[in-house]
Amino acid sequence: MQFNVVFIAAALLASASLAMSAQITGFAGADCTGSVVFSSGASTNECLTLGGASVKSIAYSGVPSQIQFFESGGHYDSCTGGPQSVLDGGSGCSTAPIGFNWESVAVF
Repeated sequence: MQFNVVFIAAALLASASLAMSAQITGFAGADCTGSVVFSSGASTNECLTLGGASVKSIAYSGVPSQIQFFESGGHYDSCTGGPQSVLDGGSGCSTAPIGFNWESVAVF
């Protein structure tokens, strides 16, 4: 009986963690400063576009494995054309290269 309770609890915890989403927040300024332009949750294996907006930097938290950042414009929109920055999971901040903004992120 005790094994069943532990197994069920572990299964519930695992399924809950899969449903959790990363938090993505876009900022007008570099280094995740300035006004918040965009904020949303993103699930694992999801491409999150910024709804026609672009931001100078993006703060993230709760990313399971990896996050990829894509520049605004041309063939990079909507997580295409290859990421310009790839960071490990967890939390952090990414500033777009000089002269560019971020338009989308992919969470893994």
